[in-house]
Amino acid sequence: MIIEQPAIFLRWIYPHALWRMDRHRKAVYLTFDDGPIPAATPFILDTLERFGARATFFMVGDNAQKYPHLVREVRSRGHRIGNHTFHHLGGLRWKYEEYLQDVYLAGELLHTDLFRPPHGWMRVSQYHRLRKEGFKVVMWDVVTRDYSCYLSADDVVQNVKRYTRPGSIITFHDSLKSIDKLKGALPRALQWLCEQGYEFCVFE
Repeated sequence: MIIEQPAIFLRWIYPHALWRMDRHRKAVYLTFDDGPIPAATPFILDTLERFGARATFFMVGDNAQKYPHLVREVRSRGHRIGNHTFHHLGGLRWKYEEYLQDVYLAGELLHTDLFRPPHGWMRVSQYHRLRKEGFKVVMWDVVTRDYSCYLSADDVVQNVKRYTRPGSIITFHDSLKSIDKLKGALPRALQWLCEQGYEFCVFE
């Protein structure tokens, strides 16, 4: 649970970030980090369409530059796009201005006010600067850990079932590390969410 759901102290560090949405509405916010890539994004889009689900894709600018047709496809299917930096930088390892410049570089391609820091961390000064400039910082309520080589597709589904609650922001990954597990886990997770009566929403 330490990984799957965020520690309270993280919410204190980034107090105005979005961690969980309206807990009185039976809705979830599906998010996919790190894409787009041809090996994963089309499968994810087709699976979401099967279940009538909308999602938010936090894209790495370098991938968006390489595969602009996938960026267009995500948008054309009614999903939202978020900024995940251009080079998937961890904010704590990069100087204040270098990190921000990487965010802005991705922004030139993605044109979105949604931002999620890679690895879920950045300097507090970077966080406040981005918020001041109008970015909505989106974190998570559930991390499925679909990227982990120690977990199976069954484990990913169980994480969704165990930790999802009304208003959950659920994080999957649009990546090579995740796609083999997602092929088994994503349809089952979406089916379960539908059976539980969850609505699929995107950030306004």
